[in-house]
Amino acid sequence: MSGERQQDGSAAGAMPGSRSVATSCCGVPVALALPATQPEFVRPVAETARAVDVDAYVREENGLHRLDLMIEGIHCGGCVATIERTARSIPGMVEARVNMTTRRMSLGWRGPTAMAGELVGRLSGLGYRAVPYDPARLRGSDEAEEKALLRAMAVAGFAAANVMLLSVSIWAGHAQGMAEATRDLLHWFSALVVLPAIAYAGRPFFASAFQALRHGRTHMDVPITIGVVLAAGISLFETVRGGAHAYFESAIMLVFFLLIGRYLDRRARRQARSSAERLLALSAQAVTVIGETGHVVLPADRVLPGMVALVAAGEKIGVDGTVIEGASDLDAGIITGESLPLSTGVGAQVHAGAINLTAPLKIRVSAAGDGTLLAGIVRLMEAAEAKKARFVALADRVARLYAPVVHVLAAATFLAWWLVLGLAWQPALLIAVSVLIITCPCALGLAVPAVQVIASSRLVRQGVLVKSGTALEQAAAADTVVFDKTGTLTLGRPRLVEGGGNRAALRLAAGLAANSRHPLAQALVAKAGPVLPADGVEEVPGRGLRRPVSGGEIRLGSRAFCGVAEDPAAPAGPELWLTRPGAAPSRFGFADTERPDAQAVVTGLRQRGCRVILLSGDRRATVADMADRLGIAEWHADCRPDEKVRHLEALAAAGGRVMMVGDGLNDAPALAAAAVSLSPTSAADISQNAADIVFQGERLSPVLTVVDTARRARRLITQNLVLAIGYNAVTVPLAVAGLVTPLIAAAAMSASSIVVVLNALRLARGRG
Repeated sequence: MSGERQQDGSAAGAMPGSRSVATSCCGVPVALALPATQPEFVRPVAETARAVDVDAYVREENGLHRLDLMIEGIHCGGCVATIERTARSIPGMVEARVNMTTRRMSLGWRGPTAMAGELVGRLSGLGYRAVPYDPARLRGSDEAEEKALLRAMAVAGFAAANVMLLSVSIWAGHAQGMAEATRDLLHWFSALVVLPAIAYAGRPFFASAFQALRHGRTHMDVPITIGVVLAAGISLFETVRGGAHAYFESAIMLVFFLLIGRYLDRRARRQARSSAERLLALSAQAVTVIGETGHVVLPADRVLPGMVALVAAGEKIGVDGTVIEGASDLDAGIITGESLPLSTGVGAQVHAGAINLTAPLKIRVSAAGDGTLLAGIVRLMEAAEAKKARFVALADRVARLYAPVVHVLAAATFLAWWLVLGLAWQPALLIAVSVLIITCPCALGLAVPAVQVIASSRLVRQGVLVKSGTALEQAAAADTVVFDKTGTLTLGRPRLVEGGGNRAALRLAAGLAANSRHPLAQALVAKAGPVLPADGVEEVPGRGLRRPVSGGEIRLGSRAFCGVAEDPAAPAGPELWLTRPGAAPSRFGFADTERPDAQAVVTGLRQRGCRVILLSGDRRATVADMADRLGIAEWHADCRPDEKVRHLEALAAAGGRVMMVGDGLNDAPALAAAAVSLSPTSAADISQNAADIVFQGERLSPVLTVVDTARRARRLITQNLVLAIGYNAVTVPLAVAGLVTPLIAAAAMSASSIVVVLNALRLARGRG
């Protein structure tokens, strides 16, 4: 919807208390009425350009000027191509990538800083808004658009419900000899309800169709828009002239159901964007820097390499660097995925996002802000999500060729009846409208989502949540399943498997362990049962616990701390040793708890023709032992987040369709890089956000459930597409021949949709 710009900057026809701003799709400006309380990000382009100097946000890296922009107005892949093509046309531009999911544009160029302002100006001319990247502003814009879609959906639903009541009266009266005056009155009531609702609720589709036609393209919105407009227009014409048939209910019902799909798509995209945003929030820590005048607390992005940062016990590390003083245990699962803490001391490398557990550390900063490893993980996720965004739903691929045929066919039908066969233009137009309505791709549009909704509902009842619209399609095609180890094939909780030789040693060790927060100590206490913490216990960070007694010390900790010699034949896995005067050392061995059905799931996947691979950040010996127990022939250990992504990219390049199952924060980029990804609900929040599917419980069997359900859903989707296309193959010739009125066409269109839905319901009953 657009209106002439008034002097006060508002648009004609805008809602009271709102302003109109320019947005676009594929480079075509469209005015949207947005509430006056919108954040700065959704202000008109000219106003934003005055308020924000983008040159001030340019940074220099490796000889290039770099800038991250937030682009508003992106709706499709064509928008991305237009923006990137515009940026690359500027001399000196080396890199210009747009992530459609996050709306983030990364630029790199050689030349003056002012080139950033030139690009913003060019994008403004195309109708796009570009400001320095700010997720908070992006969320504000998304929420405004979702609210607008909800309002449009509510208006369309209200109008559809009421006009259907009027239509039932008209249909019943037609069969029982209703007077023409009464029928015309009901038609006028229908027009008063439907026409304003279509004008308001149909704006997203009308704008989309206009933009596509402006750029010489067509898609499903074009025949829908033409059908809705013509159906409403000819219905109004029939009402004015006292005709017998009007088709208001078909137009408004179609708008209502399409708005539901548009809203769900918007929600899914916003959820995907939140993954990177939440991951970035983990690094947004205040950092205590030791300066010449004392301790100063700075935002992470203001900390410079070479500074010395102080990290207290229990504090999250906000920078990358090297430990120059202190020893402690770190929870580095954000990077390694390993649930057990790592001992660290002078000279050790540490990364932003890790948690310092036991003692203060002084760190010489090597990187902060966008330069940290955690920020690199964000960039990996966004690059992977951009690849995933290129997948197109099956119905859209079919409709891309189908929609132009509908336009040509309807126009040819009208011209043939009017100019060749000599029929008056009104009945010829009615026949053309019948063709548009009967060929309207409503059944085709339902072919995929009807099955997806039912499949998703069935999975929800089994504790599986499907978050992505293409997840089931990709899961059905998956031929390679990649597992993380800790927290995925295992539960991520250490358990005591070797108890020190006797109950007395276990109770003594538990008394010391009760004074520590270390996960191995807590697992030991859990095995021993209720125990009182021993007095006089000192914890030596990164090494163990000790308690003075007559004749020496009781110690609980590592081999080196307890003075136990290394043994090459010792069992693999985490361990604690207990030493005490006058007694032999006692060993407590730990292992991660496997999910109870992990081996059965691996076997089941192979029986379904899937290749199974294990990727883990854990040590080689531990991963090899796990792979051997589960019968996984292909495995890789010591994998960092970027290495996992490279493994997945290599599998995809070799033709594999990869499903990734992982839970750690370090798995988030790999989850985003895979064709489809799953996470347990025990996973880190960020991994759940990055995953397409989330499952509950301690069992791994939902992976098999997803594969089986997705493959059945794929069969039903194929059947639905055949039904939808077959319906058109039968009914279109009848409509072109003038044997179908718009009323019958609307009924046939509805019937085709019902058939598609009934076929999809077979999945709910376990068939298909």
